[in-house]
Amino acid sequence: MALTARRIDNETDTTYRTAPHNIEAEQALLGAILVNNEAYYRVSDFLEPEHFYDPLHRRLFETVSQLIRAGKIATPVTIKTFLPAEETIGDITLAQYLARLAAEATTIINAEEYGRTIYDLATRRNLILIGEDMVNIAFDAPVDMPPNEQIEDAERRLFELAETGRYDTGFHRFSDALKQAIDMASNAYQRDGHLSGLATGLRDLDERLGGLQASDLIIIAGRPGMGKSSLATNIGFNVASAYQAETEADGSTKTVDGGIVGLFSLEMSAEQLATRIIAEQSGVPSERIRRGKIDEMEFSRIASAAQEMQTIPFYIDQTGGLSVAQLAARARRLKRQRGLDLLIIDYVQLLSGSSKRASEGRVQEITEITTTLKALAKELNVPIVALAQLSRQVEQRDDKRPQLADLRESGSIEQDADVVMFIYREDYYLKNRKPKEGTDEFFKWQAEMEQVTGLAEIIVGKQRHGPTGTVNLQFDAEVTRFGNYVPADHLPERMD
Repeated sequence: MALTARRIDNETDTTYRTAPHNIEAEQALLGAILVNNEAYYRVSDFLEPEHFYDPLHRRLFETVSQLIRAGKIATPVTIKTFLPAEETIGDITLAQYLARLAAEATTIINAEEYGRTIYDLATRRNLILIGEDMVNIAFDAPVDMPPNEQIEDAERRLFELAETGRYDTGFHRFSDALKQAIDMASNAYQRDGHLSGLATGLRDLDERLGGLQASDLIIIAGRPGMGKSSLATNIGFNVASAYQAETEADGSTKTVDGGIVGLFSLEMSAEQLATRIIAEQSGVPSERIRRGKIDEMEFSRIASAAQEMQTIPFYIDQTGGLSVAQLAARARRLKRQRGLDLLIIDYVQLLSGSSKRASEGRVQEITEITTTLKALAKELNVPIVALAQLSRQVEQRDDKRPQLADLRESGSIEQDADVVMFIYREDYYLKNRKPKEGTDEFFKWQAEMEQVTGLAEIIVGKQRHGPTGTVNLQFDAEVTRFGNYVPADHLPERMD
């Protein structure tokens, strides 16, 4: 006998409340399927046996699913052979119960609506379970589980619940996708620079990529010292600086230009990152900023850059040792609370996967990380720029320009990424091969250094949406800033 809620002193005694369910909806759907197996296909892409409240109905739906997927017909006659014959439901046998389900079945037209009702009630029951777990864990929290970890675990479970078995997924009409493509092209046509994605602020790179595309996983890779973090922060600052938004009719905010940027700095502290960005924007080397070796004019430039940085939507998370699940939970929270148009991760190899994947080896762990990042980019509908280290095999070659095979654990990173870019600076390697001054080799070296100093090559090794190739950028090593490259023969003549 089912227990129902009762009132004591005008208050609900929650001890006797039953979880939300609708037995009649479950019976109606099962009956419709048993009468016409086509009803099953109306709910099979989102409804699972565990969504049914009644244990018998769970078993019936699972058996029906197995029969239909095997190409057989599920009817009260065929299904009863796979269930215990002696089982009774109240005062009737199982065979009689199946016959009654079929006799009182709803029409196939209502099958999907009943399926949605069953799914929604199952979601509410899962919400109750998550809430109960949160309360119980908060009361009896283990020593090694701080409150922040419990919050992130609850967020992860809630988002898994939101994404699993949604009934608005599956096939859509091609005309809907076509409309989205036309809208994207129209927006690109109307936007300055005619870019379909977010503008990086680097002209030649934007022309090659068409901007940073929503839902793309973009990998920027290079050996240490090449300027990966600098390029990522330059792009992030440019996007945040260009941010403009407008309020929609429903009160929501829509980004018109630029974007809200979130940066996970797993290697540098927020203070180090802020110092670097101030150096980039003020033109004062970070080394001199740290040591206080600046004059009044330079201090004024630093103050002006810092003031501008306070007004832009640029958010930094400096927590080290994050797992990819924790990172995903924090990114979702940022999108929900403040908005998000671009996510930057510095860098992939500092993330950890689940303990299960970690036990299977680093390659499997990196595979889980990159797969999760790609799924997160699609879920949040924003570009994710993730930095990655290259293996040492680059240093063993005469031509040290990176290739896709140089990516550490390259298989999964190369496979999951939509765009892979490498940073290469010839002057970084050439300056370490300086010959003795005054020799012929020295003058030859000096001429080569003049040609490549300040030149950075961005090698687009993979791009799903467009061509690969090399883009030249200007790099100011003193302030670690990338800019548009201007060849020497295009510079204005100097006035002596």
